[in-house]
Amino acid sequence: MITCVVEYVIDPAKIDTFEQFGRRWMELVDRHGGTHHGYFLPAEGASDKALALFSFPSLADYEQYRTLFGVHPDFIDADRIREESGCVLRYERTFMRPLLPRRDA
Repeated sequence: MITCVVEYVIDPAKIDTFEQFGRRWMELVDRHGGTHHGYFLPAEGASDKALALFSFPSLADYEQYRTLFGVHPDFIDADRIREESGCVLRYERTFMRPLLPRRDA
């Protein structure tokens, strides 16, 4: 399994639009072979940081998903939210592998 961690710098004045953007991408990841673990948004105080975490069974599966960017109408529509609103100022994508707690029976 490969987990993509996306660190966002967002416009705090556009958090509602960022949430709309996030909800669309959660649906798309889940519909196209991944598991979205959610978006993590500022909760207290002034912050312009947000995170998203989602996993795919392999890097090859993630790359297959990425082939839909800029081509599939649902992906184009979801990305348009970010482009037109300016809710995302920048982002950085990192790939990680999870180390999960052991579940003893």
